[in-house]
Amino acid sequence: MLLLFLSILLLIPVLMGLGNITKCFSGNFIHGISGDILLGIAGISILLTIISFFVPLNIYVEIPIIALGLFYFIRDQLYSAFFRFSKQEVLLLFSVTGIILFCGSFYPYILDHFGYYVPTVKWLREFGLVKGISNLDLTLGQMSLWHIFQAGFSNFSDPYLRINSILLVVYTLYMIENKRWIHFLFIPVLLLFSQSPSPDLPVIIFSLIIVDEMLKKNRQTSILFAFSVFVFAVKPTMIWLPLVSFLYAAFIIKSKFTGLIPGFLMALLFFAKNIWTFGYPVFPIAAGDLNILWKPNPEILRNSSKFALQKTYDMQYSYEEIRQFSPFDYIKNWLFLEGIKSKINILFIVSLLGFIIFSCIKKNRILHLICISILVKSILVLLFSAQYRFFTDVFFVIFFIIFRNHVSRQKAIAAFSVLSVIFIGAMALPHILRTWLPSFRPGNFMGTFEAEQLYRPSAYKYHEYTPYQIGNLRFNVSKKYPYNFDTELPAISEGYIFDDVKAGIFPQLKDPKKIKNGFIWKKLDAEEKRAADQIIHSINRSYKQN
Repeated sequence: MLLLFLSILLLIPVLMGLGNITKCFSGNFIHGISGDILLGIAGISILLTIISFFVPLNIYVEIPIIALGLFYFIRDQLYSAFFRFSKQEVLLLFSVTGIILFCGSFYPYILDHFGYYVPTVKWLREFGLVKGISNLDLTLGQMSLWHIFQAGFSNFSDPYLRINSILLVVYTLYMIENKRWIHFLFIPVLLLFSQSPSPDLPVIIFSLIIVDEMLKKNRQTSILFAFSVFVFAVKPTMIWLPLVSFLYAAFIIKSKFTGLIPGFLMALLFFAKNIWTFGYPVFPIAAGDLNILWKPNPEILRNSSKFALQKTYDMQYSYEEIRQFSPFDYIKNWLFLEGIKSKINILFIVSLLGFIIFSCIKKNRILHLICISILVKSILVLLFSAQYRFFTDVFFVIFFIIFRNHVSRQKAIAAFSVLSVIFIGAMALPHILRTWLPSFRPGNFMGTFEAEQLYRPSAYKYHEYTPYQIGNLRFNVSKKYPYNFDTELPAISEGYIFDDVKAGIFPQLKDPKKIKNGFIWKKLDAEEKRAADQIIHSINRSYKQN
């Protein structure tokens, strides 16, 4: 907790200073400390993305950025903004921050933390954006802007990757500064994302803030649209946000098209980043084929699509069984899965229907645009991969819109206090959560409270791996563990090794002397096939050993 608190003390001034620089180019759309920080997050994320094409995001990048942010924070006397808070507001801010620090210090438990978030940050920190890295491990082709942002501060200022905890403090500042008390109801739930750099948390927070600003008739459409595109670049399932921002600018504020150009330029950067790492404009969709040399093997992409379809049904049906579903079965079996996923899916459909009725009753043009945009996003998610994690943000937005004018400060703080006790109890005593919600699988990976958390956040270590070589690629595979969060790079998840060999291909270095030049795939020759089979045999044998 202490080290996380020091990270917050350092990064909030840094991001305020960077936001003040960004404001010189973009203007401001939210006044106050939180507005400066949000601009700082977006601005530095874009800069880090451009830098990562050329160099790794190591300490030689981080230190100048920290120094620049602190310089502007002090030079422009931004610290004076903190003296505007009343004693009650300071007490509230510190109380909520204490809860965030406590929850953020627990062990990470989201499986993507080990298989996707940490490996992505490691690659960015050591090499930057690597051309065709999806050939090595398809998951790494995503390279979310949130992980680029995290990587830029992961060497010195936030080595435990708790940037989400810092964002929760910023979110708290936004609530207090803008007197939008309903947001307090969301923090206890969002505490579940505070231990990992999960992109789910920032897109939920940013979408709530952007919708809030639209409903307040914020006229800074250029920044609203650009920031919405930034959220889309963090997680493409947020496609509804730039859509509604565009419609809001065109039909509500009636802005000039030229004001939206920064947002479109940001979208071009996003597409360029994906083409560089994945070979196609939007991960993981093999659309917009530019015949890039380093694009993934078609068989690997087909396997990924099959897996995504199975994940839609929580792996409760085989791919062959799903293909035999009738249109009615597709819907029925999705709605009535075993466990908690069924309840979430049903709640999603009910929420959408309720929101449609609500927006029709209110006869508010902004609500109509939000409703249309969310429906477009929901249809796309249902068509491609209807996993609940792809529409979680919809629940928050709908709840916020319906109840935003019905929650007072007293009610919000009272509800926040009760919900915080419940969610803190679930994290501190995970066996209770496993007992009451056995189908909530992440609960099985939650660690219990340790006294060391009072000093530094808990983090797993698993520096056990085996080196192998096929062709010109030397790589490492974690021992008896499917992920490579603590494995020396270059590392490949064992699951992708199996998929590659089954497809008769394997990743290779484009330039054997320089990893930064990227990866391609090639067909295995007879000798490489024998070597690959031996590696698979070695991996399988390791699980049988004590």
